[in-house]
Amino acid sequence: MQAVDGSGLESPGAAVSWMPPTGTLGRLVAAAYARAQDSAGGLPAIRERVASLPAPPAFADSLRRDTLSIIAEIKRASPSKGDIAPGLDAVSQARAYERGGAAAISVLTEPDQFGGSLDDLTAVVGAVRIPVLRKDFIVHAVQIWEARVSGASAVLLIARALSPDRLQALYEVAVEAGLEVLIEVRDHQELARAIATGARVIGVNNRNLETLVIDPHTAPGLVPSIPPDRIAVAESGMSAIADASAAQLAGADALLIGSAISAATDPEGAVQAFATLARRAR
Repeated sequence: MQAVDGSGLESPGAAVSWMPPTGTLGRLVAAAYARAQDSAGGLPAIRERVASLPAPPAFADSLRRDTLSIIAEIKRASPSKGDIAPGLDAVSQARAYERGGAAAISVLTEPDQFGGSLDDLTAVVGAVRIPVLRKDFIVHAVQIWEARVSGASAVLLIARALSPDRLQALYEVAVEAGLEVLIEVRDHQELARAIATGARVIGVNNRNLETLVIDPHTAPGLVPSIPPDRIAVAESGMSAIADASAAQLAGADALLIGSAISAATDPEGAVQAFATLARRAR
């Protein structure tokens, strides 16, 4: 397995078509790397703690249902919207999502722009029985091992944020740690890279994280190209049932919904409404 130091620089032999991210994503990746560097010295101790932990709930298996599986997100703020639910209590919100039929929960742990933390992740894992995804800007192996020791079932890897070699290497770190991976893509080139890693769960984000612009046609256009043996997740820009219909028709297996349900006055009911949508085969 290739060594991963999380430097954020393109690895030797990586495809020349990849360039480091710019805009908002570039700034978030740089900040994530700085935080990871501060934590990297504790990696050996974290890995030792993981050795005694039980396996977490299976993430991919939870997303195979007759209806669209909902990955419900704990999200207090974002760069595009500012404050969404600044006073949100992660535990009570997660329990409401689980009652509403969520298949899994996504916990944003990025602190500066999203108002999240690893404490949120640990608290949610202890409060629900369904799998929990650590959603962050993962650039370094220590972030993956942190997720595992906090009880997560899976981590997010963003293809645009990582050179092809680094994407593969961090995927392998996750497998070593006993975690599943949701790889996020936005075009056919990134999709090919995601498929090549072996990841079972592939997400398509309608939002361009560099510009923060949403194109609602991105996920419906790319989801049909995801092999049927992989789980296809449509992400971003779905604030109402009508917004999810294009992804549903395209054959998405799951929806990752953040702002709409984080801000909902009835998060249980909001999840329940999306979770009734029938899944269509690709």
